[in-house]
Amino acid sequence: MSGVRVVMIGGTSHTGKSTVAGVLADRLGYEHRSTDLLARHPGRPWRTPEREVPPHVAEHYATLAVDELIDSVLAHYERLWPRIEELVRAHATGPGLVLEGSALWPERVATLEVPHTAAVWLTADEDVVGARIRAGRYDGATRQERFLIDKFLARSARYQSLMVEAVDRLGLARVDVGKDMSVSEVADAVLAQAS
Repeated sequence: MSGVRVVMIGGTSHTGKSTVAGVLADRLGYEHRSTDLLARHPGRPWRTPEREVPPHVAEHYATLAVDELIDSVLAHYERLWPRIEELVRAHATGPGLVLEGSALWPERVATLEVPHTAAVWLTADEDVVGARIRAGRYDGATRQERFLIDKFLARSARYQSLMVEAVDRLGLARVDVGKDMSVSEVADAVLAQAS
């Protein structure tokens, strides 16, 4: 990690990006930020104790095919990229940053010519991602809510397959989190890849 001031952690939903980034930020004494806080697209299609699914979010997942959902989210990430790049540049020579989020698309990050940065993508088997997405929200869900969750899961799986293809083609670093890896083990693996 000598000289690395910005660690970027990409990956599809529910691979542990936020949790691992928080652990790394604490270890390194860096700030932790999520690209989701820059702009959310359009949100997750399941109820939480704090909120219902907004109608526009339900409509988004209910009416678009998986490939249309992918096109929509990638277009969102493209629009978001200038803000991400500005954030990375600001921290590359300043206070350290662990930046995580699905918006860290491999082809964009690969063209980022900013010193003192490292990037790693987290991956997980589709069954692991599916279990994490469904956990605590699927059993009590209505049929329509399950449909939306399943559509989100299908989008997440498709996103990951495209992301892995890009990461591997570009020779970038990735860590398969596996279902039995602890957060500390994943953090160690990310640090090893980022060094």
